[in-house]
Amino acid sequence: MIESPNLLVWTLGALAVLLLAGGGWWLWKRLRPVPGDPEQHRRQKVNDVGRIIEGRILELIDPPAETAGSGRLLLYRYEVRGVEYQAAQDISFYQQELDLRRIAGGLPAAVKYDPQHPTNSIILCEDWSGV
Repeated sequence: MIESPNLLVWTLGALAVLLLAGGGWWLWKRLRPVPGDPEQHRRQKVNDVGRIIEGRILELIDPPAETAGSGRLLLYRYEVRGVEYQAAQDISFYQQELDLRRIAGGLPAAVKYDPQHPTNSIILCEDWSGV
């Protein structure tokens, strides 16, 4: 048994400081911005945690020639637990490897969505393709 109350106070204080420091470090690691392309990070996260469901391609939109910096948009829809979602994804990062003849409005496609946030979805990423 501890004979001195001061030793108990110092031990509990040191433990509290260690717990606060560890919690602060964990929070800092979790909330800090991710270096690189945020859209690529989003796609990768959805690919990692996503569930695959059937969707439909609505349209492939090419950017106007005079618009600099914008890419091709793939519009699609899908349904999760009775709620229908429509989304658009910029697929310009993937256009070198993509056979655009396979993408046509009305065709079925696989969609990956985040089960925690069903509005967050992808139809293409660096490691997966739903077309």
